[in-house]
Amino acid sequence: MAPVPKNIYGATKAAAEDLCQLYYRNQGLSCLVLRTSRFFPEEDDHKEKREAYTDDNLKTNEYLFRRVDIEDAVSAHLLASKHAKRIGFSKYIISATTPFQPGEMQALRDNAPLVVKNHFPDYEAVFDRLGWKMLPTLDRVYVNEKARKELGWQPKYDFRSIIDRLKTGENLKSPMAMLVGSKGYHEETFSEGPFPV
Repeated sequence: MAPVPKNIYGATKAAAEDLCQLYYRNQGLSCLVLRTSRFFPEEDDHKEKREAYTDDNLKTNEYLFRRVDIEDAVSAHLLASKHAKRIGFSKYIISATTPFQPGEMQALRDNAPLVVKNHFPDYEAVFDRLGWKMLPTLDRVYVNEKARKELGWQPKYDFRSIIDRLKTGENLKSPMAMLVGSKGYHEETFSEGPFPV
């Protein structure tokens, strides 16, 4: 579906994508747009979420609908550069593979924990052990099917892999994510969190 920007950040991203498509059409410069989900290690930009969930809890939940591991993001970019000339222009969502189907969207808005339990009956025991909770509702789900199909991208990290890592006591971050760490976005601190809002 076509994106509907909700702020200046979204509006400028959509405009930049349109300019890339125009330049491809008029000048023949190949350009693949990778709409990369959250992969940054910084805290969430919503104060209420930071107060309600631990950082690792929130990031684990996001692997269901809007997070990608940096290792998977890098592999997508490498594949895009390999296939750009052949494809010419296209847009791709780079996000962990979601287990959800279009018919589950209303149920995810109404009772996300129940829908997640239907897909992952074992997640609750892991969350209970860690004192975590599932988000009550999901308002969006990013689907990476086009990137997997057209680029041959095969992300390694998703909610299932994270739950399995947590079961064995591993860190939810990939080795690359731990190596890269946090680089920070701003030198200054903002009253509502790590980003200006």
